[in-house]
Amino acid sequence: MLTCPLSTVGQSHTGTSIVDPCNAEPVPPSPAMYQLDIVLKKGNNLAIRDRTGTSDPYVKFKIQGKEVFRSKTIHKNLNPVWDERASLLVESLRDPLYVKVFDYDFGLQDDFMGSAYLYLESLEHQRTLEVTLDLKDPHYPDHNLGSLDLSVTLSPREGDMRDACQSMRLSDVHRKAQLWRGIVSISLIEGRGLQPMDDNGRSDPYVKFRMGHQKYKSKTIPKTLNPQWREQFDFHMYEEQGGYVDITVWDKDAGKKDDFMGKCTIDLSLLSKEHTHKLELLLEEGEGVLVMLVTLTASAAVSISDMSVNVLDDPHERLQIKQRYSLWRSLRNLKDVGVVQVKVIRAEGLMAADVTGKSDPFCVVELSNDRLQTHTVYKNLNPEWNKVFTFNVKDIHTVLEVTVYDEDRDRSADFLGKVAIPLLNIQNGERKAYALKSKELTGPTKGVIFLEIDVIFNAVKAGLRTLIPIEQKYIEEEPRVSKQLLLRNFNRVRRCIMFIINTGYYINSCFEWESPQRSICAFVLFVVLVWNFELYMIPLALLLPLAWNYILITSGKDTRQDVQAMEDLMEDEDEDFDKDDRDSERKGFMNKIYAIQDVCISVQNALDEVASYGERIKNTFNWTVPFLSWLAIVALGMATVIVYFIPLRYIVLAWGVNKFTKKLRDPYTIDNNEILDFLSRVPSDVQVVQYRELKLDPNPSPNKRKKNNPG
Repeated sequence: MLTCPLSTVGQSHTGTSIVDPCNAEPVPPSPAMYQLDIVLKKGNNLAIRDRTGTSDPYVKFKIQGKEVFRSKTIHKNLNPVWDERASLLVESLRDPLYVKVFDYDFGLQDDFMGSAYLYLESLEHQRTLEVTLDLKDPHYPDHNLGSLDLSVTLSPREGDMRDACQSMRLSDVHRKAQLWRGIVSISLIEGRGLQPMDDNGRSDPYVKFRMGHQKYKSKTIPKTLNPQWREQFDFHMYEEQGGYVDITVWDKDAGKKDDFMGKCTIDLSLLSKEHTHKLELLLEEGEGVLVMLVTLTASAAVSISDMSVNVLDDPHERLQIKQRYSLWRSLRNLKDVGVVQVKVIRAEGLMAADVTGKSDPFCVVELSNDRLQTHTVYKNLNPEWNKVFTFNVKDIHTVLEVTVYDEDRDRSADFLGKVAIPLLNIQNGERKAYALKSKELTGPTKGVIFLEIDVIFNAVKAGLRTLIPIEQKYIEEEPRVSKQLLLRNFNRVRRCIMFIINTGYYINSCFEWESPQRSICAFVLFVVLVWNFELYMIPLALLLPLAWNYILITSGKDTRQDVQAMEDLMEDEDEDFDKDDRDSERKGFMNKIYAIQDVCISVQNALDEVASYGERIKNTFNWTVPFLSWLAIVALGMATVIVYFIPLRYIVLAWGVNKFTKKLRDPYTIDNNEILDFLSRVPSDVQVVQYRELKLDPNPSPNKRKKNNPG
């Protein structure tokens, strides 16, 4: 091990510890690139940052201000052992490696634990050096913050940055084609005896979960100290030994900061896999207990490979996968609905995001909470990735999102374009060019991306999964008041209401005998139906418009609403959203209008929800998603037969017995509404526009291109 005397450990002008290995020799002029292999071994006597007398340390590596590596978090340990590897490609040895250590604090800003510089120019080539970094605080240079033990190897490497890999951790993952080890399923059941935070002696509690970068937030239960949530959340487990789930409870307060009510932690390494554990967790720094069910399940959900290695191109492998999702295996593992393989081939004509007139594009592929990305192709507007992504499908109604970004060293990535593709719209094996859209998916931006997608799924499992709650996505950006969004949702609700009013006018016209022929037919139909009415006629009547619209569609007369009106409604929203962003950044929100903002957001979201469900009902009957329309036909047909052959009293009795005994049979069942769960899979008119493919325009006008470029 290379042990440097104190004379070789200097202080920078900021007071940060600097390490210069003793036996280092000057490095000759650099070749094209260098590969820096680092093993982060352990920490020694690190600083205490928690009230318990410990810390939860993790380490960041930075070069030129850009984060290039982040270690896992070791909980409650001042002498952590990481044994993690990072392989970095370095263009210049003049820029030192900046090492920073932080204490992880859930829900709060992480605490600084010290930093150090490793000067790359002082390292010998192709020789492994054992290095100890003394951690310092620039503001308190005399404080002893412990040290880090590293193993460092610097090797010259020819080639340019387009061949770069990200880190050894990621490359190991890619080599194994396995990005996580399992799924942690948490059912939040209830809270007991929580601490009162409001003047009325009650609270409005909600719960936040965090596992690494994954976050969830429960719904708020108003005015109670014994809330009943009954919600389910799924986390991806990346570490074989488990990990930790950090949980905090908060009291929702309109107009001011939410109150902290307590916290607890789940150590997954203590829980056995493939088994459901009932946990009653006492809240620290608060009062009460949280009751939840936790299940650890092994999973092989996603993978990445090159074009030369993909499963579905092998006829034998493809046949095996088809057999796994055949109708004969419909009742095995209902959560495993299917598999989707995405080939990200290349992009053309991307927007230039850098001052050099080029971009450094990479591509991110998302399916629900699964997120994978390609490597970066540097200084290129026509990148070729040739990567294959494989996802397990848990819900066939999920939308595949493919986003192209420009990598920036000193700030977050720039958006270049995006497409959203519902899985049910995919034509298997078709290599297709998709025109990129703006961030809100409301209009085109510059460039196209070439994809080839295959989906194999079991229709029975997909139909059954349609009737259970949709998977909740990770916590996203907090909603803001937007007058454009408010106006759009108002217009959508008005369109639904006008449809009902126009239907009423049509029925009333029959009573007014405006058209004698139509009125006579309506009168005869009314008399026949009333005289011979049976309950089975209700689902049968709902089957008729489905059948009629299907006949019209198959005959070439598409009765689905023209989406041009919705496109016009959303046409100029990109510019308006950007203007709102600038205004909000400039002015901010004052505390005195927080309550008004909450009300406006509630109204805005309520209008969106009402409009969406109205449009989804309509889109079910006009065959916007044929799979769902067929599913509706099957359900309504079964309802017709059941109601026809079984007396109504027995059906109502069975329904009542089921409702009354549901909680007795399973006290921890999660409530749901099958009809609403079904409708949640039907796209609204806004989503129809967002998922609609754009026609490729080889010569777009400069004005239109400028207008639709994301800001």
